[in-house]
Amino acid sequence: MVDVMLVLLIIFMVTAPLLVAGVPVDLPDSKAGALQNDDKPIQLSLDAQGRIFIDSLEIPADGLAEKLAALREARTDEARVYVRADRGLDYGAVMRVVGEVSASGFRKVALVSDGESKPAGRR
Repeated sequence: MVDVMLVLLIIFMVTAPLLVAGVPVDLPDSKAGALQNDDKPIQLSLDAQGRIFIDSLEIPADGLAEKLAALREARTDEARVYVRADRGLDYGAVMRVVGEVSASGFRKVALVSDGESKPAGRR
């Protein structure tokens, strides 16, 4: 019985890091704690090239407002939007996307960062 439990524990330990879904983004560091998850949030990602993704679906920049408006209409709850942006992106590009999210009617918008804080200038 103990052997079975240990095998299951090892399987879960190996597969848990593989369950992280989404677009690979090099997130900035932050000292802020993690947010509580109420329900499934909308994941909006900007990769290093500035491409925009909702969950794992790439959205053209000129079609973002329409897609966000459609998502807002489809959701009955106060949906939470997580914005994940690569640390190498221009601040203005990130703020344009956050502005589109806000203009679409979403009020719960959070910027996602890497949980570990590192001294400035070191990686």
